[in-house]
Amino acid sequence: MAEVRTPICEFGWKATDFCLSGVDGQDYCLKDVRGVNGTLIMFLSNHCPYVRAIITRIVRDVTELADYGIRSIAIMPNDTERYPADSLENMRNFSHENKFNFPYVIDFEQSVARAYNAVCTPDFFGFDSECSLQYRGRLDQSRLEIEKDAPRELFEAMKQISKGYDGPKEQFPSMGCSIKWTNEN
Repeated sequence: MAEVRTPICEFGWKATDFCLSGVDGQDYCLKDVRGVNGTLIMFLSNHCPYVRAIITRIVRDVTELADYGIRSIAIMPNDTERYPADSLENMRNFSHENKFNFPYVIDFEQSVARAYNAVCTPDFFGFDSECSLQYRGRLDQSRLEIEKDAPRELFEAMKQISKGYDGPKEQFPSMGCSIKWTNEN
């Protein structure tokens, strides 16, 4: 497992359109998942211990953000040939076990992950109502061990964005497993 940190937020960068297949058999495009007050795009994977450590809190935050007009989607970008733990079937199981209430889609071609310059799982992209990037940071300061009472950085940033404000100027990079690109040796 190669640990990677995300780059700093490129404020104002516009979300790139996509259409990807979900674990529920439906296709989801950016226009289908945009929230009236913002959109959270997450790159996740089933096998990454960083994702597994925070998945309950991700689901909690996504659920609560819906009340603020924020819609969310999770994209699995990894090479499933070399990492069968991230297969579509295992994605279905992972989303069911963790009670996902948001689309979980697969980026077979890895074109969306490349377009977003995603580097790891988890990697969070928080967009405002105009699909301009306002947050690219971590869920909270926890790593593999959950820190009790850790400030909910992603949640608070998206709540702020939902009210029409810019994302916080100080953002801390997310940390996780490197994306497993198909062209890696």
